[in-house]
Amino acid sequence: MTEPAAGPAQPFGEASDDVDWEALRLRAVELMERAYAPYSRFRVGVAGLVDDGRVVAGCNVENAAYGVALCAECGMVSELHATGGGRLTAVFCVGSDGQALMPCGRCRQLLWENGGPECLLMTPEGVLPMTAVLPQAFGVDDLRHAEG
Repeated sequence: MTEPAAGPAQPFGEASDDVDWEALRLRAVELMERAYAPYSRFRVGVAGLVDDGRVVAGCNVENAAYGVALCAECGMVSELHATGGGRLTAVFCVGSDGQALMPCGRCRQLLWENGGPECLLMTPEGVLPMTAVLPQAFGVDDLRHAEG
């Protein structure tokens, strides 16, 4: 499909070609504009493609108790599960400039758990698989191994 107009996107393999990155970016921008960020004024939006074709999205929601703020990816993953579950296949996170924004560490873990190693992420450096975004990730297999 199409690459985003903004950012130095470089497709990662054939799977990236099947993603309408510009549509994901536009949905992420739409949600970013709805973010509740009165303290930091750092608005974030995210949109993700689900393996069944749905698009789920979220925005950050701050709280006066800063530690309990919700990242945009938290809202997106909540929508994923609230609307039937599935696996994320591609994700685009944006800041207030509408450009690709790298998720924080907690959110990279959320993406890993809900998309796995094959999930693609648009980053400021282009499209990357989660194996490059969160190398040597900790996941459910590690917990199963511990139960042993």
